[in-house]
Amino acid sequence: MPDKQTQNQTATTDTTAPKGLLTDFPTPAKWLFLVVISLLLAGVLEYFRLPAALLLGPMISAIFFATNGARISLPRLPYSAAQSVLGSMIAESLNGQILRRFLDDWLLFLCTVLSIVAVSALIGYIMAKKQVLEGTTAVWGTSAGGASAMVLMAEAHGADARLVAFMQYMRVVSVVTTAALIAGFVFNAGHGSAEPLVLFPPVNWQALALTLLLSAASSYLFMRLKIPAGTMLGPMVIMALLHSAGYIEIELPLWLLAITYTMIGWRIGLAFTRRLLRHAMKAAPKVMLSIVTLISFGGCLAVMLWWLADVDPLTAYLATSPGGLDSVAIIAATTHVDIPFVMTLQTVRFVIILALGPSISRFIASRIGK
Repeated sequence: MPDKQTQNQTATTDTTAPKGLLTDFPTPAKWLFLVVISLLLAGVLEYFRLPAALLLGPMISAIFFATNGARISLPRLPYSAAQSVLGSMIAESLNGQILRRFLDDWLLFLCTVLSIVAVSALIGYIMAKKQVLEGTTAVWGTSAGGASAMVLMAEAHGADARLVAFMQYMRVVSVVTTAALIAGFVFNAGHGSAEPLVLFPPVNWQALALTLLLSAASSYLFMRLKIPAGTMLGPMVIMALLHSAGYIEIELPLWLLAITYTMIGWRIGLAFTRRLLRHAMKAAPKVMLSIVTLISFGGCLAVMLWWLADVDPLTAYLATSPGGLDSVAIIAATTHVDIPFVMTLQTVRFVIILALGPSISRFIASRIGK
């Protein structure tokens, strides 16, 4: 049985995989092609006013490259930087409202979040019981938290990080694509009323420099404290507090956010190596069924929020969508929804899963063992 370091290496590199369309190209050419195709696809999606086009374009392009022999991966530093910028973007939208919103409707938020956590745990239990996947792997793979954080937590608790990554990134891709399509075509969020993108608006360079400096510092601090997903949570928490208190102005021009979305999309897409896909092929249909079940349950919760709590339908759907906090934040930022409500519910869900995940994993593993 390979150790965790070997598993992680084989999850990101695939030196024994059959040759693909891009195998024989030099690495600089692969990156150049990836940049060009990502720009073209993002431009096409943006032309049709699809929400999160700047994320979906690079993500879909990276999936194509990863499954066709590109054998490239995004280094950790640019991805961490992208998470840091995204945390600041989320902080800008919160404006101190997230705690007040939670306190105003704490019972609604807790009931909704605990329902999602319970259903995801039940799905993990069923998959482990049916021996689709090993107990802890099934639990972490079906956990509706941040994908990168779930993979790290899974590895720390003895699960197969490769299968967890496959399940998590499949869920993220499915949820992001579904949410973007529903926002664009069901709620017409990306048509007509959307303002044209201005990639290079006037910039307050002093505010931008301070934003990036504080984002990097808070990201580094939370990373040193070994907080899961700290590179995003650090800027999100600290920048939100400083921004809400009026100490700083968060400045994030669209060109910087476009780069951020691209890094996140590439990171998700390039995780889909052929070796990882082959390793999970046997369980893939049931994994997809679990993802569809979780997405459908989120949709049902959204309908309940709409009927019972008079929450805007698109806001309710994005809030209950079991995707990553970063991915949903991107879609929410490009549509006309109640962003504080969306981010409050998503953040509470993320924190509760981080807190309860290890205990749920151990409990289900012990039950399966018995």
